[in-house]
Amino acid sequence: MAFKTDKPTLSPSDALVDAPAGDGEHRDRNAIALPSHVAGSGAMDRLVDTARGYARAAASDNTLKAYAKDWAHFARWCRLKGTDPLPPSPNLIGLYLADLAAPADKTPALSAATIDRRLSGLVWNYAQRGMVLDRRDRHIASVLAGIKRKHARPPVQKAAIGAEDIRAMIATLPYDLRGLRDRAILLLGYAGGLRRSEIVSIDAHKDDTADSRGWVEITEQGALLTLNAKTGWREVEIGSGSSEQTCPVHALEQWLHFARIDFGPIFTATSRDGKRALDRRLNDKHIARLIKQTVLDAGIRSDLPERERLALFSGHSLRAGLASHAEVDERYVQKHLGHASAEMTRRYQRRRDRFRVNLTKAAGL
Repeated sequence: MAFKTDKPTLSPSDALVDAPAGDGEHRDRNAIALPSHVAGSGAMDRLVDTARGYARAAASDNTLKAYAKDWAHFARWCRLKGTDPLPPSPNLIGLYLADLAAPADKTPALSAATIDRRLSGLVWNYAQRGMVLDRRDRHIASVLAGIKRKHARPPVQKAAIGAEDIRAMIATLPYDLRGLRDRAILLLGYAGGLRRSEIVSIDAHKDDTADSRGWVEITEQGALLTLNAKTGWREVEIGSGSSEQTCPVHALEQWLHFARIDFGPIFTATSRDGKRALDRRLNDKHIARLIKQTVLDAGIRSDLPERERLALFSGHSLRAGLASHAEVDERYVQKHLGHASAEMTRRYQRRRDRFRVNLTKAAGL
């Protein structure tokens, strides 16, 4: 079935509809270029390249990949409906959102949160093409509000990893070079409450590499991480542990020493035999795989089927674990995780004294 729209038709080739938003060449060619009235020169071309580099750094690689998939899905949907995604049409977008929430075929319906994220991806993609999609337009806003009202569910939270869990997980790791690295990753990620992207983006020193998002300083008291993360620059202090077996700083020092890393990424890939560190920065997907595998090997939540156990834990389980199990005042946890509000920190806390303040009694009942 073809939808009629009140817009002129542009062919995909005119606007590179099929080019993923994460594709640097296509995105750069459309978004950042010299104005038509400015003469080109070596100096100006270098400025264009510099501007393109900054534009690419405006969002994380994972975000760009997600936005690319959002656009590819929408472009394919438009082709199947016999229409075109350009220029932006709010009423067409509204139909697309409705189809995501209640598809006519056997395609699984998406959650309200995922649909909202898809819409953000489309807004971003249109912006890269110099176009504006107003998500407040009634054709979009009213449909999205209805989807949220009818289909929204509480967010599905990953399980928090506790101190006993992390001890059991690192006990499953061998003592070869790869095992030393993975042990340092788990302990540092847990004690620092770090995102998996933060773990793999740390360098040994400031400005070691162009793709670094922070660096580490090891002192007698512990390790100080300076991170340029999702919410901006912040410092994370990771103190020494109560024993060498569970100390994140000791584990990090062991890995750096035996891997002979004194420059560049502190966590790198290793050779297949696990005995030699490579120059390549570790991919953040390794963190999620490592957590899932060690959870299985340690027998954590063995009361559940393996598939459910794998779905229950992810890279976020380290961050949630610190927020849930650190026995300190909440404001210290908030600062450690880099949250702007205490409410955001509470979302990460899987266990807390929810009735510490009893307003029922305080109100005289």
